[in-house]
Amino acid sequence: MRRRRFLAGTATGTLLAGCAGGEDASGGNSSETTATATAETDSTASGSDTGRSYSVSMAPVGEIEFDGVPRTWVANNGSWADMGVALGIEPPKALWLPERYHTQYYDGIPGVSVDTSGMTRLFGDGGGVSKETYYQLDGDVHIQDPNFLLNRAKGWKRADIDEIAENVAPFLGNTGFSRGYAWHEDYRYYSLYEAFGKLAEVFEREQRYEAFSKLHDGFQSRLSEVAPPKGERPAAAILWAEGNQPEQFSPYLIDEGTSFKQWRDLGVRDALAETDVEDFHGSRAHLDYETLLEIDPEVLLLRGHEDQTAEEFQNTVVRFLREHDVAGSLTAVENDDVYRGGPLYQGPITNLVLAERAAKQLYGVSRELFDRQRVADVVAGRVQR
Repeated sequence: MRRRRFLAGTATGTLLAGCAGGEDASGGNSSETTATATAETDSTASGSDTGRSYSVSMAPVGEIEFDGVPRTWVANNGSWADMGVALGIEPPKALWLPERYHTQYYDGIPGVSVDTSGMTRLFGDGGGVSKETYYQLDGDVHIQDPNFLLNRAKGWKRADIDEIAENVAPFLGNTGFSRGYAWHEDYRYYSLYEAFGKLAEVFEREQRYEAFSKLHDGFQSRLSEVAPPKGERPAAAILWAEGNQPEQFSPYLIDEGTSFKQWRDLGVRDALAETDVEDFHGSRAHLDYETLLEIDPEVLLLRGHEDQTAEEFQNTVVRFLREHDVAGSLTAVENDDVYRGGPLYQGPITNLVLAERAAKQLYGVSRELFDRQRVADVVAGRVQR
């Protein structure tokens, strides 16, 4: 294999150059929309040689040197893919689980859509990830945490990661959607916007990142305004509900991971945090209906159903809960406070959509909390700061 022009520089931390991995439980996406048109980059045309090298540093890999802006890329999950959309770059060629990249969140953003039908699925049957797939994809950079790949894919060794980094392209990424993995304890996490800023550096789209960051600051202020006093906020439980007739649930305690950002920003009370229930990521724990009835949260936020509309969710999962001998007695079910609980992965655009949706679900907010057209303008490069 030819040596790529995107070169790995001196790496610090626990790895020299790396690759990444995925998550359990299912959840789908049936988007068939078309990819957005992208505008010019902030400082140069995307994918063109700049005539100079530059470097980006991110734990755990460290510093990676580039001698040109990447044209194509591979990403770990929908969080990174959404950041790419916000920066106005082409979608990644592959994701760990493309079906968990829920592109329907773009439906309300003028001119923004993504077609996932051609994306390669990295995570194979039985937990395998093929090295050959990386060669075939031939991406210019892999936005993936190597420790995730080492711990979540079967058969991968450090030598395999080094091989792909040497023969195809470097890896640069951090697993931030959850903070429940033991293997992530010895290197730093990044917030959603810290990671977003790093991706902007990779693709030299810092001005677009700054415009989005400014938009986000105003949005945060509006979220603070709509949240009721702490004593009036309902206690909610975030659970993964497998299928439309779930018989047990995987508990997700609200932590600093990016997948919980909307709940943190709204100051949501975590009903599970007030018990001895352990988080699914670290324990692979499950709850049955009897245990859930003992906790009896005021609101149920059920993950694993983002491919359904609110109406479809009500007509399947919620109807099943109402008719269930035990679930029908839950306070949240009796009061019609059962909602879709959001995806595992979210980026800057999807966070706006999900946080606004959460404000409506929990606090009854009826108005729009962010300007869709301004988001579209930033994505298209029409707003620079």
